[in-house]
Amino acid sequence: MNSNPDRNVLVTGAAGFIGSHVCDALIDRGYRVIALDNLSGGFRENVDSRAEFVEGSINDTELIPALFDQHGFQYVFHLAAYAAEGLSHFIRRFNYSNNLLGSVNLINASVNSGTVRRFVFTSSIAVYGKNQVPMSEDAAPAPEDPYGIAKLAVEMDLRAAHEMFGLDYTIFRPHNVYGERQNIGDPYRNVVGIFINQLMQGQPLSVFGDGKQTRAFSHIDEVAPLIAASIERDSCRNEVYNIGADTPYQVLELAEVVSRAMGIQPEIRFLDARNEVVHAFATHDKVRRHLGDLIRPVALQVGVSRMVDWAQAAGPRPGVRFERIEVERNLPSFWQALI
Repeated sequence: MNSNPDRNVLVTGAAGFIGSHVCDALIDRGYRVIALDNLSGGFRENVDSRAEFVEGSINDTELIPALFDQHGFQYVFHLAAYAAEGLSHFIRRFNYSNNLLGSVNLINASVNSGTVRRFVFTSSIAVYGKNQVPMSEDAAPAPEDPYGIAKLAVEMDLRAAHEMFGLDYTIFRPHNVYGERQNIGDPYRNVVGIFINQLMQGQPLSVFGDGKQTRAFSHIDEVAPLIAASIERDSCRNEVYNIGADTPYQVLELAEVVSRAMGIQPEIRFLDARNEVVHAFATHDKVRRHLGDLIRPVALQVGVSRMVDWAQAAGPRPGVRFERIEVERNLPSFWQALI
């Protein structure tokens, strides 16, 4: 592992899906990675043995400054979040405590350290809201849910910290990312993983509404390498990028792709429609200009097959219900049954 302090990097959410892949990409590029995660949604086995793992929370106001003092981080990659967008309406306090206040703890520590050269934040296209497809970085954000509101607030705080303290940042807005190491047992988010997990257990596929919602499902290999490499590009300094796949698919089309990859004729269980953005996909012209040489598109059928191979080797995961629902009013009946 590289011992040069100029290569010290903090990755939060490092045992999670996207975070663990970003760790891998950074280590492969020669960085010394301190991998922080509270294991509330991630798994210790996701973290590369070459990283130094620290179990802890971004909400720990003693741990975070201590880590910065100990390691003198040059770069911070902040991926820790509870990313259940639809559920965020019903866990508002939890959402803002984790996704906003936890982020502010990291920004404060980055400013106070005096060593951080770039703060890389993983936001979401949830900041755009509805009726803005294809979503472009030039569009005015209008988030529809507390998750998107929290992400936008962190983006705004980073801009304010840059103006006041000179903290440089890069913001990525990924969308509908799937792939190996995703927590397929989470019943509230990540439809590709939910479908795979249901099929492995002989269950019908749960589809909210008519299934004609469209998303551009993005394989992890289309996302993590670009996030990791961004700190090596001056052109990425203080910029915001959409990142992910270009082609939108209906949820029903996704169900067909997943079922075909698993060789199963599925049964569809249609559930009441959720209050969600119906069509969400983005343009990627900007990230192509700055990181285009690193983009390796992964066709949906190819990416799903890779994920299916990994999931079948790992086995199905039992669904874990969220124990801290704060508002039950209008909670979708399918989720209500999990309480």
